[in-house]
Amino acid sequence: MSFKIFKFNCCGLDVHKTWIYACIGITDSNNRTEYKQARFSSFSKGLHQLCVWLAKYNCNDVCMESTGKYWIPVFNILEQHKIRVTLSHPKYTKPMKGNKTDRKDAKWIGDLYMCGMVKPSFIPPADIRELRDLVRYRFKLTCMITGEKNRAQNCLTVSNLKLDDVFSDVFGKSSRSITEQILQHPGEKFDVSPFVDSRCKTPIEEIQAAVDGNISKEQAVKLRQCLDHIDELQKHISEVEQEILRFSDKYEAALNLIRTVPGFDKNPMTAIQVLSEIGGDMPVFPTAKHLVSCAGCCSRNDKSDRKIKSTRISCAGSYFKPVLVQIANALIKSKKHFEFTTRYKRIKTRRGHKKAIIARCRMILTAIWHILTDLKPYTSDGFLESRPVKKEKVLTTSQALNLLRQRGYLIKDEPSPVS
Repeated sequence: MSFKIFKFNCCGLDVHKTWIYACIGITDSNNRTEYKQARFSSFSKGLHQLCVWLAKYNCNDVCMESTGKYWIPVFNILEQHKIRVTLSHPKYTKPMKGNKTDRKDAKWIGDLYMCGMVKPSFIPPADIRELRDLVRYRFKLTCMITGEKNRAQNCLTVSNLKLDDVFSDVFGKSSRSITEQILQHPGEKFDVSPFVDSRCKTPIEEIQAAVDGNISKEQAVKLRQCLDHIDELQKHISEVEQEILRFSDKYEAALNLIRTVPGFDKNPMTAIQVLSEIGGDMPVFPTAKHLVSCAGCCSRNDKSDRKIKSTRISCAGSYFKPVLVQIANALIKSKKHFEFTTRYKRIKTRRGHKKAIIARCRMILTAIWHILTDLKPYTSDGFLESRPVKKEKVLTTSQALNLLRQRGYLIKDEPSPVS
């Protein structure tokens, strides 16, 4: 069995932490392929030797797997030497079991790439990758703050301090002042009224009853460390955000277009987070469906013999898909953008809340693709015009009046029914 060859001189790389196995496949006019194999160190010196070895055989096309973070330095150096690198997910280059070595893996990757059977991953430009790294680090710092807040809340719960029952934000101004007073004077009774902000709507008597607990020395030490760590993490986040805003000034035109989409105008970081993941160059995505698939907001195709096995979405877009979900949840309550609310209600009645929210995320990504492609701000006309009207579902005047009568409405200038 033979396959059509599209790449007559290409290389497959099997990347590891310390070593890189390379295999070049050179195909002649008679479709006979000759292989050249070598092993290189993953140090910078070895990567430059890899580039010299590729240039020796005039090989400018390289394919490799996205294995952890080990592929990044390899990709950066190959990119500097003007070598076209195709990065693929390991599930698309998985070899057959039973006879597997590192050299055979490199040859297998090269053969798949040679026959055009490798699905490439999206790799943004170098400056977008740097911005993405900062934005993802900010996301991880935010997750760390959430974990520390949960640990601090556990300390309060164990000590029977019910601040979460009387304050909407346990780490707000009033609650934090009361917590500091408890840590400075553990076990002592005090009046909470000087520490409560005048805008607080909870009665002082309820707040006083909520702090009628007893915190141990061990829990006080743990709570103090959690609060100090939260303050330190918030300081780090503010510094990282300043660097992100400074670094994203060059993309101000694209960010202004994204902020015209409903939900992105509240926080400036949401637009930057999406831009850092998809970039500002939309020609890399032929259609909006490609962008939606890259973000993991489309259902999979798993069908056999008229039986649909699964429609689950993929794990792609784990860093900015939560942002899209939050925006979609906020838009379904909006009275201004009814193109989102009406479509959400229509899908929810048939498929449920979760699938309807992912459908709203797909609408948002489709809008972003169009505005970055056409360089025009967001308008709802595209969603309203694109929905076709089925003639068989259009009611006549008499059918519409009968439907209103069945639902209890009285038609004007029509005699009321005699009871």
